[in-house]
Amino acid sequence: MTTDPGTRRRRAPAGAAVLREDVTDAIRGAVFEELAAVGFARMSMEGIARRAGVGKTAVYRRWKSKLALVLDLVSAVAVQGMPAPDTGSLYGDVRAVLELASYALCHPVASQVIPDLLVEAARNPEISDTIKAALLDPQQGIAAVVVRDAVARGELPGGSDPDRALDLIVGPLYWRLAVVRGPLPKGYLDDLAASAVAALKASRNTP
Repeated sequence: MTTDPGTRRRRAPAGAAVLREDVTDAIRGAVFEELAAVGFARMSMEGIARRAGVGKTAVYRRWKSKLALVLDLVSAVAVQGMPAPDTGSLYGDVRAVLELASYALCHPVASQVIPDLLVEAARNPEISDTIKAALLDPQQGIAAVVVRDAVARGELPGGSDPDRALDLIVGPLYWRLAVVRGPLPKGYLDDLAASAVAALKASRNTP
């Protein structure tokens, strides 16, 4: 008796096609936790697998090294993107940018991961390029939109420099949260937004 080929059980394809998405998600989550706990230099594929509750082989089937894994995750941040604020005023837009930035920098995992990766970026060109694409380029794009809209409303002069605007808006906040690691007093973001706007309006804004 022969079996109709159409009724035979088909073998699942090997390789990436059979990778379980829930396992992949568990590994990604474990990477961020491991980065926050031990940093990139001490992080290992074995530690990631242990934290994710999977075998080391499951990690290596998806990524060949911890560098490839971290670069993949950081690149995914760039894909998600973040919309530029559109509050109708320069102060409102600056305040919205500060709110989003403070949320990211105060996140218990991000507050550990971001400074650590920036240190590694100084040693590793691959990490540097990926961090730039994931963090710096989107922020520069947002600053460009904020400045463009402010110029259109007459709040800033034409030729205002978006890079300088980004420095004035986010720089002090990053210093406070990522370097000094001090708490934000009540009203701090409001005061910082007002100071940034005043500095932008007083600046000559030459690139």
